[in-house]
Amino acid sequence: TGSGFVIDGEGRILTNNHVITETANGSRIRVVFSDGRRHNAVLVGRSPSYDLAVIKVNGAGSLSPLELGDSDQIQIGESVIAVGSPLGLPGTVTQGIISAQHRPVMVAEGADADSPTAYINAIQTDAPINPGNSGGPLVDAGARVIGINSAILTFAASRNIGLGFAIPINQATGSPRLGS
Repeated sequence: TGSGFVIDGEGRILTNNHVITETANGSRIRVVFSDGRRHNAVLVGRSPSYDLAVIKVNGAGSLSPLELGDSDQIQIGESVIAVGSPLGLPGTVTQGIISAQHRPVMVAEGADADSPTAYINAIQTDAPINPGNSGGPLVDAGARVIGINSAILTFAASRNIGLGFAIPINQATGSPRLGS
């Protein structure tokens, strides 16, 4: 399970590859919207090396995409909000700041030596990101998506120590302000 967000009116949703890994082998993708509606989706494309995936929901009616920001313009200390469903709790938001940029982060999808590993030039935040937040948006004070929540730093027995990492939206889209 994980999170994601609508990127266009055609029903495409951006999320993390590690959120949909099992579905790449033919399992069903089920999307639950914040209003409780449930729809099936199909995998459109994915990049294990960037930990990104796009799925598409058909028949969901009118969907409003989130506005994309420009992650090249973010500043250390800027307020951000991480949106997602941590631990299966839908519609959760947590607040923090951008504490660093361009952090090299490795995201492994499993303990298997053959599991894909993603290398991210990440936005570091102290906004709490927990299991289930993966794929959700990291938004700036103007409610523009500047990153995709992807990883947390843990210590000891998988204890979250308050450092989260997001894929910059410009890295995900390939250019600043795509879709704005």
